[in-house]
Amino acid sequence: MSKKTGRQLVASNKKARHEYLIEDVVEAGLVLTGTEVKSLRMGRASLAEGYCTDYRGELYLENVHIPEYTQGTWTNHAARRRRKLLLHREQIDKMTAKAAQAGRTIVPLALYFVDGRAKVEIALAKGKKLHDKRQTMRERQDQMEAQRAMSAHLQQHG
Repeated sequence: MSKKTGRQLVASNKKARHEYLIEDVVEAGLVLTGTEVKSLRMGRASLAEGYCTDYRGELYLENVHIPEYTQGTWTNHAARRRRKLLLHREQIDKMTAKAAQAGRTIVPLALYFVDGRAKVEIALAKGKKLHDKRQTMRERQDQMEAQRAMSAHLQQHG
């Protein structure tokens, strides 16, 4: 079987970019069991309620749902277990120090494979206030309307 190269996206957390102001993004490796990897290769995972915690000086990915592997036996994994992140010591210290500040957390943005290895993109994030979310939605809507007007104009005069 040939190894796939490049980046293959498994899951992304679209809600995180809406709920949080993203400050610092880092790519981390994941410690997974065999059935978790097989389940991820089938493209099954959810980062919706995921977050990272500092536990005994290490960063762990919590509450990320990787469903049980369908062909798995008694060796199957728990769907929402705590998974260790693989980062350099300096990165862990920097992220945990910044996350300790008020209103900040570490959230997963994307789960993917790079050259056959499972990676997760985590970000230091600050919670948005309701008016910030509305402003973001308004900007996105204005951008879409401008795009529509441009394409309509090009169709009439093109």
